[in-house]
Amino acid sequence: MEDRSHKVLLALVMLFLFAVIVLQYVCPGTECQLLRLRALSPSAAADPYRAEDETPARFVPRFNFSADDLLRRVDFNIKGDDLIVFLHIQKTGGTTFGRHLVRNIQLEQPCECRAGQKKCTCHRPGKRETWLFSRFSTGWSCGLHADWTELTNCVPSVVDSKKEVRLRPSR
Repeated sequence: MEDRSHKVLLALVMLFLFAVIVLQYVCPGTECQLLRLRALSPSAAADPYRAEDETPARFVPRFNFSADDLLRRVDFNIKGDDLIVFLHIQKTGGTTFGRHLVRNIQLEQPCECRAGQKKCTCHRPGKRETWLFSRFSTGWSCGLHADWTELTNCVPSVVDSKKEVRLRPSR
């Protein structure tokens, strides 16, 4: 009888250890969402930014643009002096989007992309100037991963370098 009770006790201890290991695998942090009863209450689910101890939130979501700014329509004049400057932010799908700009957009005069070449020619209709400033149209003219400041200083000089001073648009 004593041998049987040892086996039952051993089985219970093993079951407890197994449960602890599974719990650590499912909830590796110090505070497990599964064990908190407040996480199931509707008030906690309503505001994800509210701290548990009712202190003011450290992160307050806010938008830098008004709804009108986000919904405004911008007409791009490919025949005029309008220029699209593509700022490639790393690890955000920028390479795919940049390729899409030169290969898939339906325009009056689409970019010419030749097999084996990384750069495409994106000229305005009837002109020998580009409407797109990106690594797939002008190459790395302003550096490998130029940021906004570098592009602001570099783009006008690169784009307007071939024009006469009187023909350069104000940007």
